[in-house]
Amino acid sequence: MNIATKLMTAGDRLGAFLAHFAHGAMLTMGLLSIAALMASVFEPQALRALPIMPITEARASMAPTLEVAVDESDAPEALPATPPRAVPQATLSDGLARVGAYVARRYRVSETALQKSLLRAQVSGKQLGIDPLLIVAVMAIESSFNPMAESTVGAQGLMQVIPRFHMDKIGPDAHETSLFDPETNVRVGALVIKEGIRRYGSLQRGLQYYGGALKDPEARYAKKVLAMKQRLTKVAEDA
Repeated sequence: MNIATKLMTAGDRLGAFLAHFAHGAMLTMGLLSIAALMASVFEPQALRALPIMPITEARASMAPTLEVAVDESDAPEALPATPPRAVPQATLSDGLARVGAYVARRYRVSETALQKSLLRAQVSGKQLGIDPLLIVAVMAIESSFNPMAESTVGAQGLMQVIPRFHMDKIGPDAHETSLFDPETNVRVGALVIKEGIRRYGSLQRGLQYYGGALKDPEARYAKKVLAMKQRLTKVAEDA
């Protein structure tokens, strides 16, 4: 009797527990269902409220920002609108060109080889206020246009300049063979002529100084140079 009563009491308790458990489970499932329903209602609204970003902007916003320093010295220089004009080369005057042709025939020298010497005479004459034909006349008398001529006293080149007396006129790079360069020789020779004219006050005395004949009362050296200059002037003016 006691056993049967105990079994019935235990059964009642189990039934009550199961009923309570079933009720709790149903309540939980109900709450989950309500939550799922609310999520399905409100989530699309939230998504629609968010702005849609284009893919390219999205990638750009996600990419890290890099600051690259540009060295302006490596940038290509802007090209000029027009190319610079070429510097015109010096050319002989018509008169000196005719003298060059005459000298080449008479002294049997290369007209091409004479060009630099005559151009130097033209430039130096203009710079020093000396007639270029006077410089050319000195070349004719002194060396017959032989740039490698050398005298027994050491006078060198076209205008037979003696190096030891005029090293200062050659320049800082002067050496023993500098005056065998035609352009250097003519430049220095013209300076010596100018120096003689300034020092002694006249063209004739200046030429006598150049020829080392200041004590010659007849001034034969100067007369010879001036006679050659007169001949060259006629050639230069004869078109």
